[in-house]
Amino acid sequence: MTHAELWERHKAVMPDWLSLYYEQPIEIVKGSGRRVTDGEGKEYLDFFAGILTNAIGYDIAEISDAVRAQLETGIAHTSTVYLIRRQIELAEKIAELSGIPDAKVFFTNSGTEANEAALLLATQKRRSNQVLALRNSYHGRAFGTVAITGNRGWSASSLSPVNVQYVQGAYRYRSPFKDLPDAEYIKVCTDDLREVIQTTTAGDVACMIVEPIQGVGGFSSPPDGLYAAFKEVLDEFGILLISDEVQTGWGRTGDNFWGIQAHNVVPDAMTFAKGLGNGFAIGGVVARAELMDSLSANSLSTFGGNPISTTAAKATLDYLLDKDLQANAAKRGAQLMDGLRGISEEFPELGDVRGKGLMLAAEIVTPDDNKPDAATTAKLQQETKNRGLLIGKGGLYGNVLRMAPPMTLTEEETTEALEIIRDSFNTLR
Repeated sequence: MTHAELWERHKAVMPDWLSLYYEQPIEIVKGSGRRVTDGEGKEYLDFFAGILTNAIGYDIAEISDAVRAQLETGIAHTSTVYLIRRQIELAEKIAELSGIPDAKVFFTNSGTEANEAALLLATQKRRSNQVLALRNSYHGRAFGTVAITGNRGWSASSLSPVNVQYVQGAYRYRSPFKDLPDAEYIKVCTDDLREVIQTTTAGDVACMIVEPIQGVGGFSSPPDGLYAAFKEVLDEFGILLISDEVQTGWGRTGDNFWGIQAHNVVPDAMTFAKGLGNGFAIGGVVARAELMDSLSANSLSTFGGNPISTTAAKATLDYLLDKDLQANAAKRGAQLMDGLRGISEEFPELGDVRGKGLMLAAEIVTPDDNKPDAATTAKLQQETKNRGLLIGKGGLYGNVLRMAPPMTLTEEETTEALEIIRDSFNTLR
C-alpha cells in the first residue's frame, strides 16, 4: 500500500484536526540508531525523534531486551492498586535526580496527563483555581492543559476549569523588550509578573507553570535567571512553581539535566514524559512530599507507571546516564548551533537560531521586514525531507524549524544534517 492510499484511509476515519507533516504524509515502519525507513522504502536521518520522544534512538538492545524480559513474565499490567517493583525503582531514581527535597513521584501515560496532575495538586494545595502561565506556551491537549496554553494555534476552547493569566518572558525574539540587555529584560518581565499578580488576580494564585524552553512555541526561552527572579516574587505570595520538563528533561539541553536548572532554581514540582520512555508511553510528576500528599481523596492511574512502561523507562534512564548522553547533547548541540549560525549569515531568511543542547530551532522570516514566513518554513521542511532529513516545525506563527535528534547523535550525522539543511536553503535562491 502506498502512502497516498494510506493517507486516504486516514482521512476517512481520523479527525481533521489531527495534524500531519508534509505535502504527502509518510508512514515510518523501521528504525535503527538515528535512522528510520518509511513505508515506501526511503531512509531518513531523524532529527525530530517522534517529537523528542525517541531520546536514545531506535532498536536499542538494552531497552528492547529489558521489555522482552518483562513480557516473558506474562505480566504487562497490574494497575497501581498493587506494588510495581520497576515503578518504585524508577521513582526512587527520579526523586534523587530531581533535586527536590523529600520528593515523591506519580506516574501517568503522557505529558498532558502529567500537567493535569500537577494542576490538580497545586490547586488543591492552595485551594485556588488561579494559575499563571506564559505567553506562547503549550502544556497539552486536555481540558485543563489547553486552558493554560498561551498559543492560539493549540488552544481549542475558551472554556476552562482554571482562571489563567499570562505573563511576558519566554518568547524573546518578538518581545517588545527583546533589545534590552539580559539583566534589564529579566527585570522588566519580573515587574510584569508582579503587576499581573497585583492587578489581575485575587492574590491567592495556586501556581505558575513554565517551560524552560517552549517546545511547541518554537524552542524559545528567556535568558538564564528569569525563573529564579520569578520565584522570588512567587514566594512572596506563596505561589507554587511548576516546571514543565516534558521536552527539556533528561539532559537534552546539554548543560543541565533539567531545563529549569539553567535558572539556578528548584521548583516545587516538575512534570516529565516523552524522552523518558524512548517511545513507550510514560509521564509523571515529581514534587515535594507536602505537595504530592495534599490530595484529600483517593486516586490512582490504571495504566500510568505500568510494568512495561516503567521497565522501558528505567532501561532508558540507565542507558543515558551510563553513556553520559547529556555531555554528548552538549557537544553535538554546539556543533549544530555553529553550523546553523553559519547558514544564517548566508541566508537572511534564517532570522533567529536558538535553543540549547540538542533542542535547537531556526525561525524563518521574510528578509525585508522580518515577519514570520510560514510558507517558506513549510517549503524548507519539505526540502529537507526530500533530501533524507526529518525535522519538526512549530512556533506561534508556524515559522520555526525544530531540531531535536536522538541524544546518541554522532559528529558525522550532525555534519550530514547541516549539509542537507544548507542545500535546502539553497533552493530559496
